[in-house]
Amino acid sequence: MIGKASLRLGSQQVQAICVACIAVILVIGGLKWGQPIIAPVLLGVTLAVVIGPAARAMERLGCPRVVGALFGLVVAVITIAAVALWAGPILVDLLNALPRLSDAVRDWIADLTIALRGLEDLEGQIAESGEEAVEQAMPSVIDALWLAPNMMAQGLITIGTLFFFLLTRDEIYQWAGRGFADRLATADRAVSHYFITIGIVNACLGVAVAVVLSLLGIPDPMIWGAAAFLLNFVLYLGPAIMVLSLLVAGSMQFSGLMILAAPAAYMCLNMIEAQFVTPSFVGQRFALNPLAVFLAIVFGLWLWGPVGGILALPVLVWAVVLSKACMMSEEGSAPAPTVKPVKAA
Repeated sequence: MIGKASLRLGSQQVQAICVACIAVILVIGGLKWGQPIIAPVLLGVTLAVVIGPAARAMERLGCPRVVGALFGLVVAVITIAAVALWAGPILVDLLNALPRLSDAVRDWIADLTIALRGLEDLEGQIAESGEEAVEQAMPSVIDALWLAPNMMAQGLITIGTLFFFLLTRDEIYQWAGRGFADRLATADRAVSHYFITIGIVNACLGVAVAVVLSLLGIPDPMIWGAAAFLLNFVLYLGPAIMVLSLLVAGSMQFSGLMILAAPAAYMCLNMIEAQFVTPSFVGQRFALNPLAVFLAIVFGLWLWGPVGGILALPVLVWAVVLSKACMMSEEGSAPAPTVKPVKAA
């Protein structure tokens, strides 16, 4: 009897695991298939969570809730438009520099391959395929015209989600119960504080990178500063891409040990930011698991591309802070956790 009972219990556990695996696969497939709608909706909710404290502050001053929601919407639109106007010329310069960078990288790879393998004819093959690869990577006019309406539609979905979430957030949270609504509000405040602070710190890092690379004589330092600002939101992978890119740029510009000057300078600035500046402003009481951060970003990039990589960390921070708030609430503590990013030096 005991053997049969244990065997039945084991089979039930196996069935539960199988059902859970099937559910996870279906959820991931649904997220992948529903990217055109789910991704902009989640982006709008994330922006609303970050801007939410400002809208609440206006409500506490006596403004109607719709005014606070409109204020958050205007702030988000102006911020995105300002970033787009600021990054537009930089992106144009980057696109103009891509052919030169592609030629330099192709020649560098060809020389390295010839040195390692002694295949003299490989250089011609790389030269023939290099231009085709660049042309395939650059979008055509037809592709741009096809993507424009989709991007506009997704932008409208993001804006609509942002506005209506700010307008009805209290009602949405109350559906989950009074106690859980307080925990959600706590998580929102922590996430907003985290990302506003991180955005300011990353902007300062971008300025410092642009200044240092300008002093070193690296061309287009503004482009590198903007790249440092954006890539620093993608923990681990972003700094690694910056180091490799600066290594290639240094090898194109200098010779000898000066090749390492640009990546070494960036690594020093990133280390100062990650180990001293960010922990001082964000706080020390809570830390994200490095493996969880890395896997979340990799999964987000695989799932939704760059948008997924941007949303991975906010979703992870929100979930971790919410779970922390729930545990602290159950223990009778005042839930006010802060988040410290664990980053590679």
